[in-house]
Amino acid sequence: MPRVVIYTTSYCPYCFGAKALLGSKNVEFEEIDVTDDPARRAEMERLSARRTVPQIFIDGHPIGGFDEARRLDAAGELDPLLGRSDEKS
Repeated sequence: MPRVVIYTTSYCPYCFGAKALLGSKNVEFEEIDVTDDPARRAEMERLSARRTVPQIFIDGHPIGGFDEARRLDAAGELDPLLGRSDEKS
């Protein structure tokens, strides 16, 4: 299974959506809450070149936020990134 990391804040509805999407696929992920952590937020911005949350990384590669994850899922491209082949979620 690939390592999945998601940077979030405690008040972001898109973060809740992204976590629900990953949860619906039974994907384990590490959540890094940057709400009150400027150092971790700066890390997220450096790694993703983006300032908004959520930011999702699969095996260290940024895929973007919730909207991008939904688009990848709708196109059938998210499951392969998550190491799931021909599985229905």
